[in-house]
Amino acid sequence: MVAVFLVTLYEYSPLFYISVVFLCFIVTAAMVLGWVGFDVHAILRNSDEIQSVLPTPEKQMMRVTNPFTLELLSKPASVADGVWLRLRCLESSVLTCFWGCEVYSVQEGLTALQHSPGPSGLHSFQQALACQYYHRQNFPINDTNWNELLTQLPAEQEITDFGPLPRRRYPLVAVLTLGKEDVIESYNIVASVTVIHVPDNKYSLSARILFQYLFTSLGSMYELKPLFMSADSEEEKAEPSESSSSEESPVNRAELHTDEELWSERSERDCVVCQNARVNKVLLPCRHTCVCESCVLHLQHCPVCRAFIMESFTLYSNI
Repeated sequence: MVAVFLVTLYEYSPLFYISVVFLCFIVTAAMVLGWVGFDVHAILRNSDEIQSVLPTPEKQMMRVTNPFTLELLSKPASVADGVWLRLRCLESSVLTCFWGCEVYSVQEGLTALQHSPGPSGLHSFQQALACQYYHRQNFPINDTNWNELLTQLPAEQEITDFGPLPRRRYPLVAVLTLGKEDVIESYNIVASVTVIHVPDNKYSLSARILFQYLFTSLGSMYELKPLFMSADSEEEKAEPSESSSSEESPVNRAELHTDEELWSERSERDCVVCQNARVNKVLLPCRHTCVCESCVLHLQHCPVCRAFIMESFTLYSNI
């Protein structure tokens, strides 16, 4: 039948004849392969395959010792009732709370802390504020255990809000500094600044930490950001970070990773991809901590939020 078909088409142009002969050869070869039982495999590719097999760039993190821990207690907070803080310091320290600080003066204060670390940094920070705040409270911290403190504005000031949006004042700025000069060399971190939102009559968003910064004895400043892990543990927090894009945030920030002691045994949960190895990789910039060091090599998107993975870093070795 093939021969008859070729003779019929002989009167057409040579190019057309050659094309038909080639087509017949392909069809015949496919039939022969099918008869003898060969399997013809198809390789399917997508546009992301080459990029997805490339290893995720490893972020080089710096391990430091942080003597300060400060967080909000889950109690009602407002301008009238104040804010409950829960903190722990490994050395004698001083907590100073500034209410209603001007945004630009806080930025000046952060710069002053970089140039004057240590116990003298608190004085430099306060001078940079230039009294651009409503109220100040000092709390000496001499106990190395957990402490719960209430900070609030005096009722006689009759302050009910911090102005309309966008605001020019931070509701509360908490500054922690080491109390003694002779312990500075024992710690990488010598000061901590926490900017806190407090709900008022014009802005009822619940109380939360907006920014947290740590300062080293060498004048470096780090911004702390939490990692996103499983919701069943509130204790598992760490402080690696990418610099925030907010206009109110200062510049020249670096990445930070605190001691492994901040990670409880419950953090050793399974990787969400292989369900076998424990989670030990942090994905950046989304900061989801959900995969192991083997699976991250095959990922281009975060398996939780689908954001592109630009970099990653290791919390601890799985060996």
